[in-house]
Amino acid sequence: MILSKLCDYYERMLNIPTWGFAVRKVHFGLLLDPSGKLLDVLDLRSPQTGTIRPAGMVVPESVQRSCTPSPNFMCDHAEYVLGDDGNNPARALERFETFKQLHHRIGDVIVDPGMKAVLRFLDTWHPSGALQLPYHDEMSGGGNLVFKLDGDLIYVHDHSAVKAAWLKYYSRPKPGIISTCLISGRNQPIARLHPKIKGVYGAQATGGSLVSFEPHSFRFFMKTKGYNAPIGESAAFKYATALNHLLRIDSKQKTRIGDTTIVFWTERDTPFEGFMGLVFYNPNGESAELQNFLRSARDGKHYPDMDLRNMAFYILGLASSAGRISVRLWLMSTVQEMAGKLGQHFRDLLIVRNPDFDPEFPGIAQLLRAVAPAGKSEKIPPPLIGALARSVLSGGAYPRMLLALILLRFRSDRKSSGNMDYLRAAMVKAFLSRQYRITNQTKEMKMSLDKGNTNTAYQLGRLFAALEKVQRDALGKTSATIRDRFFGSAMLTPCSAFPQLLRLSQHHISKSRFGVQSDRMIEEITGGMNSFPKHLNLEDQGMFVIGYYHQRRAFFDSGPGDEPEQPQE
Repeated sequence: MILSKLCDYYERMLNIPTWGFAVRKVHFGLLLDPSGKLLDVLDLRSPQTGTIRPAGMVVPESVQRSCTPSPNFMCDHAEYVLGDDGNNPARALERFETFKQLHHRIGDVIVDPGMKAVLRFLDTWHPSGALQLPYHDEMSGGGNLVFKLDGDLIYVHDHSAVKAAWLKYYSRPKPGIISTCLISGRNQPIARLHPKIKGVYGAQATGGSLVSFEPHSFRFFMKTKGYNAPIGESAAFKYATALNHLLRIDSKQKTRIGDTTIVFWTERDTPFEGFMGLVFYNPNGESAELQNFLRSARDGKHYPDMDLRNMAFYILGLASSAGRISVRLWLMSTVQEMAGKLGQHFRDLLIVRNPDFDPEFPGIAQLLRAVAPAGKSEKIPPPLIGALARSVLSGGAYPRMLLALILLRFRSDRKSSGNMDYLRAAMVKAFLSRQYRITNQTKEMKMSLDKGNTNTAYQLGRLFAALEKVQRDALGKTSATIRDRFFGSAMLTPCSAFPQLLRLSQHHISKSRFGVQSDRMIEEITGGMNSFPKHLNLEDQGMFVIGYYHQRRAFFDSGPGDEPEQPQE
C-alpha cells in the first residue's frame, strides 16, 4: 500500500527524474575541448547554511554496486572517471577501464560532439595525471564528476542524443524474473535490487533499502533479494524517486522527531502538504496563512481558502535500522479529517499560558522534547514518537506512556525551566480531556483555575502551589524550594508530605507580610478535606499537576510576582 501511494505521487509530480535518471550530488565537472583534452576542473559546489554542498543534478541512474567493478554512465567517482582513488592504483585502474568500456559500448554509435569528446578523453587519459589536477584531494575523497564540452551551456549527459542512447541501453532486456508486479498488477521484469532511499536520519550517506531480503529466514519459496516481494523495475524506480524527492534537504514535506523522519503528501497539490511539517515541528511564528488555518481548525471552522473535502492525505514515518529503512508510522486519511483531528488536538491542549513566550500551537516535536530528560531529542523513547503522532492524527487516546513520562519529569526536574511547565501541563490536560471524552465521562477540564473543581487531587495541586507561594513571600528566591524537595512525594503520597508542609507553612506565614491572605487561601482550599489520600493513581497525579499549574498561573496573572524562567534562545 505504501509503495503504491508513492508511485501515485510520482505520477503527479513535475520536474522530477524520469525512468532511467535520478538526482545525484555532483561535486566537480571536467571541462573538455572537442579533441578530448581536459581544459579545467569546474568546482560545482556552493556554500549553503555554513557548509559547502554539492550541486544536485539529474543524471543517468546509477547501479547497485557489489564487490565487482560497476561503473555508472556519465557521472561517477574519480576512481572510475580518472582511475585515481589515492590508495589502490591497481584497483582504480581496473575500474577506470570498466568505465571506459561502458562508455564505448553506449557512445560509439552516437553522433554527438560531447560524447565524442568524452570518448577521446577516456582513450588518451592516463590515471597518473590525476595528481596534477586542481581539487585532486577533494575529488579522490569520493565526490561525483560529470563532463562538459567547452562552449556548451549544458553538460554532456543532458545532450538529447546521449540521453536517448542511455535510455536504450538502460531499457535493454536483462536476465532476471518476469512476474506479476504487486503494484501495477502487470507481468514485467521484477527488480532484484531496489534503489537506495536517502535522507532518512541515521541512515548511511549512500542510502538504505526499504525493500531488502538478506538472511535466509526472510526468504520465501527459495527466492532471493527483491524477488521475495515482486515489484516491477519501473514501479521500484517510481516509488524510490518519489520518496527521495520527499526526503531531499530542502523539502517542506519532511520533518524529524527523535530518530524518526516523517514525510507527508496529498492526493493532489495543496498547501496542506507544506503545513504539516511545521505543525509537527513548530508552527508558531510562521506564515499568517498557517496561523489562520490552525486557528480555524482549532475553532472547528471551515478554512475558506482550501479544499478540505475528500482529498487523500498520507503520512509516512521512517527510521534507520542496521543499514535498512524501517517503517515507524503509516497513516492514511483525508485533508478534511486531518484538519479536524489537528483542531481537536489543539483544543485539547488549550490551557492558560503566558502569551509572551508560551507557544499558542506547540509542535509535536516540542511536546516530545518536553518529555525527554533535559529536553534532548535523542532521549525521546522511539515507540512514543509514532504512538503520539498516531494519536494526534487519528483522534485516538494519547499513549499512557506519555502521561507517565510527563509526571516523571515533574517529579525529577528540580526547577521549572523555560516553558516546560506549560508544555507538560498542556499535555496532561490534553491526555485527561481526551480520556474523559473517549470513555464518555462528564468531567470537564478547563483552561484556567477552576475553584469549583472538587476533585481532591486538583485541590491538592492548588494547595501545593499556595504553600510554595507562602514560602516565596516569606523568604524570597531561595536555592531550594518546597518544589525541589517535596513535589514528588506530595504528588505520589499526599498523606506523608502535606502534614509536614502545612507545619512548615505556619513558620513562613509568620514571616510574610501577606500572611493573613495566605492563611485564608490555605483554609479555603483545605476546607473540604477531611484527610489526605495515602496514594494518587496516574490520572489523579495528572489532576494534581493541573491544579498546581492553574493555581500558580493564577498567582502570576493576578499581580506582581515571579514569572517562570523564560526560555533562553
